[in-house]
Amino acid sequence: MTHKIAILGASGYTGAELVRLISTHPSMSIAALSADRKAGMEMADVFPHLRHLDLPTLVTIDEIDFSGIDLCFCALPHKTSQEVILKLPKTLKIVDLSADFRLRDPDAYKQWYGNDHAALEMQKEAVYGLTEFYRDDIAKARLVAGTGCNAATGQFALRPLIAGGVIDLDDIILDLKVGVSGAGRSLKENLLHAELSEGSNAYAIGGTHRHLGEFDQEFSAIAGRPVKVQFTPHLVPMNRGILATVYVKGDAAEIHATLAEAYSDEPFIEILPFGEAPSTHETRGSNFVHIGVTGDRIEGRAIVTAALDNLTKGSSGQALQNANLMLGLEETEGLMMAPLFP
Repeated sequence: MTHKIAILGASGYTGAELVRLISTHPSMSIAALSADRKAGMEMADVFPHLRHLDLPTLVTIDEIDFSGIDLCFCALPHKTSQEVILKLPKTLKIVDLSADFRLRDPDAYKQWYGNDHAALEMQKEAVYGLTEFYRDDIAKARLVAGTGCNAATGQFALRPLIAGGVIDLDDIILDLKVGVSGAGRSLKENLLHAELSEGSNAYAIGGTHRHLGEFDQEFSAIAGRPVKVQFTPHLVPMNRGILATVYVKGDAAEIHATLAEAYSDEPFIEILPFGEAPSTHETRGSNFVHIGVTGDRIEGRAIVTAALDNLTKGSSGQALQNANLMLGLEETEGLMMAPLFP
């Protein structure tokens, strides 16, 4: 059986990544693509790298007939996404890639995103989309909220350690480097080649990054008490990829063993041999996560490093992994492609 798929917001990076992944998926076909400013255009004109595919013309959301659609991906900006999803058919399965349904507490959503939630009833049914930890709920869900790409990377490194009680919960430092595609496709002065290349900068310093809302929610739920990490992201001049370096207090060998056991059966998560560290080169264009653990020269401290592709495992690949579960398909279907190297 081939499932018919719609992608809303197909003219952005995550929309294009969804098209790339679904184009070779054995059980899905793209039936509708929407855009706002680029409605009426062909995907080949918006993304020439997809010109070999026979794809529907981009249309507005109002022009899509959802009666024959099995699942819809929403790759729209936050606030816009909740307003659109609220009007979609109540029987339609939806994977939302925005931030609109990630935070269970509406007050937390307002704190981090600056506006009241417009779809509170739908928020109650949304399942957080970190597949490896919510797969049973995702398989039964109608609405799945994809995680933030930074939030996913930090959680892959830390969730098993918090659950296993092998690190000091009051002393966690997360230093993260992210590629420029993580900022989206909209024109921004600081993302111009002349202003971004040959340099790197920290941003959202001092606990202002929105993905901290996800860290607070998820880590505190695991621990059964408030857990707050110190988190600083850095924008680096690469197109795609995230590298997280996490500084923790705990026995390095025990930390490595905990991660290895937690992810032993996970098809997309690779725990490197003790003392080895991953590179974004090794996960680029794939749905894989590489995690390494190294002991520090200071006794009782360890460094956990995690690498993934922000557009694939951090967003669109994760979304497809969740969609597979929601449609009763093999979770890995369409996602076992090897990373791109060099």
